[in-house]
Amino acid sequence: MEEATHTLLGGTLRQLCSAFPSSNPFLLLLSSDFQFQLLLSFHYFETVQEHTIVRSVPFPILALRFRSAISFFTFRVLHLSNLLSRLLSLVMASDSLVISDGNGNGNAKSEPHPQRSYQAVVIATRDMGISMDGKLPWTLPTDLNFFEEITTVTSDPGKKNAVVMGRKTWESIPPENRPLPGRLNVVLTRSGSFDIATAENVVICGSLSSAMELLASSPYCLSIEKVFLTGGGEVFREALNAPGCEAAHITEIDASIECDTFMPRVDTSVFVPWYSSFPLVENNLRYSFTTYVRVRSSPAECLGYDVDPFSDSNSVSLKFEVNKFSFLPKMIYERHEELKYLRMVQEIISEGTAKDDRTGTGTLSKFGCQMRFNLRRNFPVLTTKKVFWRGVVEELLWFISGSTSAKVLQEKGIHIWDGNASREYLDSIGLTQREGGDLGPVYGFQWRHFGAKYTDMHADYSGQGFDQLLDVINKIKHNPDDRRIILSAWNPSDLKLMALPPCHMFAQFYVANGELSCQMYQRSADMGLGVPFNIASYALLTCIIAHVCDLVPGDFIHVIGDAHVYRNHVRPLQEQLQNQPKPFPILKINPKKKDIDSFVAADFKLIGYHPHQKIEMKMAV
Repeated sequence: MEEATHTLLGGTLRQLCSAFPSSNPFLLLLSSDFQFQLLLSFHYFETVQEHTIVRSVPFPILALRFRSAISFFTFRVLHLSNLLSRLLSLVMASDSLVISDGNGNGNAKSEPHPQRSYQAVVIATRDMGISMDGKLPWTLPTDLNFFEEITTVTSDPGKKNAVVMGRKTWESIPPENRPLPGRLNVVLTRSGSFDIATAENVVICGSLSSAMELLASSPYCLSIEKVFLTGGGEVFREALNAPGCEAAHITEIDASIECDTFMPRVDTSVFVPWYSSFPLVENNLRYSFTTYVRVRSSPAECLGYDVDPFSDSNSVSLKFEVNKFSFLPKMIYERHEELKYLRMVQEIISEGTAKDDRTGTGTLSKFGCQMRFNLRRNFPVLTTKKVFWRGVVEELLWFISGSTSAKVLQEKGIHIWDGNASREYLDSIGLTQREGGDLGPVYGFQWRHFGAKYTDMHADYSGQGFDQLLDVINKIKHNPDDRRIILSAWNPSDLKLMALPPCHMFAQFYVANGELSCQMYQRSADMGLGVPFNIASYALLTCIIAHVCDLVPGDFIHVIGDAHVYRNHVRPLQEQLQNQPKPFPILKINPKKKDIDSFVAADFKLIGYHPHQKIEMKMAV
């Protein structure tokens, strides 16, 4: 057996050595990824002299100098042959060699080393603590399941993912659980370990750079689908905000827990939230899963998201340099909240009931739908088409003011109510005595003067009726557990006086954990034109009221009765469905304003809103 082993190894090693100049026939220089595996492939090693041969591509230059003999070690012949053959194939695949005489002198082709991009996966406390004494100081089974799923599942069943970690992180894994199954384990260490080197599905690299070069080369570039960086603190400090990091999947614990190892915060000048889960509570810890995606290459090229957007000196527009996010794992990509809207539209177009309607246009309709949006990290304004943000803000402020005049909006260049305020339309619904532009006791009037007698848009209604909006704010501030924090635009006795009865008619507010959430019921929803506006409008209303009440925004739940697609909107909506979502923007509210009646449009900034182009749809009147 020993003789056969010598014969097989000798043949493979002769092939390996032939890749190098004959002036150094005995000495090999290997990348850090294979140094220990090769050493253990020999039965013994004699002392190695002060000469080396160095490969420069695809591995970093690394000189191995062994001054002591390696003791006898036996392995299975097939395993050794496999290992050395793999090394040989990598050596032969290299398109340049550096020949070094041990003093660092040599010649080489100057070519860039390809680097594999990666994504970080980590759990951290509010203070960015990640471990204590080499262990996780919490027990969150749901997070462990998430980690396993995101790092193991691939879109291509013929491939697997790689997990890259430092030596301390490797050693923190219970021996019975390492290497992590179903994944290539890449361990970063400069000292090395025979235990690590001989494990199945494990390779060793001396640095993050060498690991990314290895994974960018054959055969890994063909067999590895995604690369995940899993720790620890030193690795994250080097790599989290480096250019090679495409995304960071962070389980964010909403608590400060004693830790002795920390990671840096995500640089929000280059990363923005893609998705954030609704908070979970497990073992008395509240936490959420958040994915941040890189949208630009360097923080030096842009303003950070923490820059005051209301400063006079802030005039630079933040532009995305990355506009496609298919690099994300499918399970994460498909959690983008805009897909809730897009799937609902697709379902209505595909399966909706054909119905007639008052406009004569005809619809495809579905009854009873719901969407839920998380307001904690970003702001839900659609990106698959451009939403008229200025119109959203001005209309909401118009509601808040209690105005019923479409002319107020027209003077600001907002014409979304023109169709329902025209002389022709008012005459068609029997309001022949109503002045053009006078919409009657619509949303704002009901919010601020519910029950007051309506005369016209010019009258002063101060002190008349019931101010629901101030009542909502008062209850949130002084009785947050009240289950009657309601804002209603539906007043049956006034419906006949309205140019258009309220579609979004009823909102309830809910306070918990220092957060304000809102659930809105909409009786009739134009999915193409109206709903994108409605989502942004009520999300903004929730954020404004939270701001006024010193709370943070929580959830916005949108409940729809008749969700419909007008027949003349099917084609433009199908066009929109072809567009891929981009990250939602961040909403900033002027911190100096605290009075609900004091806001102007300039007090609201959307940071990082870079949607697809506008898609024209005709309004049905």
